[in-house]
Amino acid sequence: MAPALQVGDSIPPIALTDQNGLERRSDQLNAQPLVLFFYPKDDTPGCTAEVCAFRDGYGELQALGAQVWGVSGDDAASHGRFSQRHGLPFPLLIDRGNSLRKAFGVPSVLGLLPGRVTYVIDGGGVVRHVFNNLLDGAAHAREALAALKALKG
Repeated sequence: MAPALQVGDSIPPIALTDQNGLERRSDQLNAQPLVLFFYPKDDTPGCTAEVCAFRDGYGELQALGAQVWGVSGDDAASHGRFSQRHGLPFPLLIDRGNSLRKAFGVPSVLGLLPGRVTYVIDGGGVVRHVFNNLLDGAAHAREALAALKALKG
């Protein structure tokens, strides 16, 4: 696994498929900021709270010019059910083998559970904020919104 990305680091290239079979690539963001959140597993209580918080704050995040992408190792069918069940307006990327999670250096908890980390990335592909909190999924959306507002000045 790569060292954990920190504020000021450039992100590695992203090219993953979402729940609808569309490839999402970092080089297609056209200098838009990106909120990229890694979560452990579809349909678990903490992850549901997290994605619903991002869903509920999506309009504000978009108003600040940001794209929002969720990432876990679940497959397309699981992501599709999860997204549809909760009316998610943003893609959930399929990270088979946790390759993107490893490239970002997202830590595991107790060596077993995939971590829950959110990155706010500016239009140049540089990490501007990192929030790592496994227990408070809903806080990730609040942190991302505050970080984007601070970037806008």
